Amino acid sequence: MVQGKNYSEIEAYLQAYLETGYFMGSILVDCAGEILLSKGYGMANLEHNIPNKPQTKFRLASVTKQFTAASLLKLQEQNLLKVNNSLATYLPNYPHGEQITIHQLLNHTAGIPNYTSFDDYQTKKRLATKLDDLIAWFSDRPLEFTPGDRFSYSNSGYVVLAKIIESVSNQSYANYLQQYIFNPLGMNDSGYDRQETILKNRASGYVSTGEGYQNAEYIDMSVPSGAGGIYSTVEDLSKWTRSLYTDVVLNQSSRNTMFASTVKVPTEEDEQAYYGYGWFIDIQHDLDRISHDGGIDGFRTHLARYPNEQIAIIVLSNLATSPVAKIGRDIAAILLGKSYELPQKREAIDLDPSIYQAYVGQYKFAEANSLPPSAKDIIFKVTIDSQSIFTQFTGQKVVEIFPESPNKFFLKVVDAQLTFFANDDGQVSHIILHQNGRDTRLNKIKK
Repeated sequence: MVQGKNYSEIEAYLQAYLETGYFMGSILVDCAGEILLSKGYGMANLEHNIPNKPQTKFRLASVTKQFTAASLLKLQEQNLLKVNNSLATYLPNYPHGEQITIHQLLNHTAGIPNYTSFDDYQTKKRLATKLDDLIAWFSDRPLEFTPGDRFSYSNSGYVVLAKIIESVSNQSYANYLQQYIFNPLGMNDSGYDRQETILKNRASGYVSTGEGYQNAEYIDMSVPSGAGGIYSTVEDLSKWTRSLYTDVVLNQSSRNTMFASTVKVPTEEDEQAYYGYGWFIDIQHDLDRISHDGGIDGFRTHLARYPNEQIAIIVLSNLATSPVAKIGRDIAAILLGKSYELPQKREAIDLDPSIYQAYVGQYKFAEANSLPPSAKDIIFKVTIDSQSIFTQFTGQKVVEIFPESPNKFFLKVVDAQLTFFANDDGQVSHIILHQNGRDTRLNKIKK
């Protein structure tokens, strides 16, 4: 039960985040049909000094997946497919298609390799790519596991689902969504993003440099497809979340199917997290939550529903490092009278660089066995250079960290902090990484 719809407290929290430099975007909070907050923060376009507003259009990234999933369920309602049928039923030439079901594509248990993790993704993402060529990029690779064995998040599966939508409906993925989801709901500011379209109120995407912002890397929007190619606004997404209590787009049976906990999701802690069709299902603030996050060059997105309380929180950001999931959780905490962290702007202190030497080394996640397989071999390196100290996760860029105290450091490019701990012998034993409201332990494995 909402313990007081404290607009001023939410507004103070968001203004504090804006001042840290870690966030800009648009946010909408809907409580049982009442729009408590709908507002833009920071700039949609820094070069032209255009502010974000509730009508600003953002790339949704993986929040797209729920619309792809809804389209499959709509096709099932139209008796044009069945989600328990094999992939081969609809795409007979897809390798191993007879082993994979639509259900497994929808809940990430098909075993298809994730193309956005490929070594050549950073090069190919810049190229206009036809849907068939996109599928050919990953379809001939071996399956990572027997379909149905486990959960492994795969954008590739949702690209295949877009192809199924087109094959079964005899219209483009974009047109099907427009006809059966966006138009019925009056989502007039939503659609499939295309490079050539002049899109009024389009946000530009940015990344943080630690000292300011720069334009995000280019991605051709043919590449995300059904995994992440849609744009929308917080106002349109509010129409969508409200529709999920009605039969306007999907009937009750389809909605029940979409929100069913079909497979357990590996988490850093032993949390009860599951995936349905295009949605994560878990417990947050001791309440049932249905949500999804998204990230694409220059954008981060978060859409969360607390269905029993009829709360919807939508956070769309045009800054790649915005902690949108944490912001969404904290707004829910304010609504529910729970505890949360007030954002704070951090200042570096002068510190003798010789202190840094004790922190140099390699670290590894303490709870690696509870992480997805892709994270188990990740190494966190701490290095020094002259007067500065740096960190780097495997496969990511080197990032400078800044001291708040002799053993506490923070990042400027993202809202995260590190605390170094020593054992009884005075030797550094581990790090606690504090990010997105969570503490994660990394144990030192070598100097």
